[in-house]
Amino acid sequence: MIPIGTYILGIVGAVLTLGIVVEMLRKRRLRERHAVWWLIAGLLALVIGVFPQVLVWAAGVIGVEIPTNLVFFVSIFILFLVSIQHSSELTTLENRSRTLAEESALQDLRIRALEQRLAEVPRDGSSPDDAS
Repeated sequence: MIPIGTYILGIVGAVLTLGIVVEMLRKRRLRERHAVWWLIAGLLALVIGVFPQVLVWAAGVIGVEIPTNLVFFVSIFILFLVSIQHSSELTTLENRSRTLAEESALQDLRIRALEQRLAEVPRDGSSPDDAS
């Protein structure tokens, strides 16, 4: 039998996780698409903390002998999904950064060319073509 303090700690941890994620969403320090997996993990932890027999039942259905191993597996799987999501977004941001750097370099070339042409214009207001 697991001590009641362990259940309370699990419930408090889950509620704390959910509270932090919701607060970060509210303050716009975390975007919704990033919060999805954390909300799922927090809700799963809360359900298991409140109804520990759900974990035992799920472990039996899946065929996991020790319910705690199922918790570790699900936790690692959720972290794996978060990692894939962040890798995908990082790739997108790298592509955007590269594109912006290339566009910025082209704009710099255009500006330099225009500045050079402007520097070649005589100060008296006549165009360089008028000299002939």
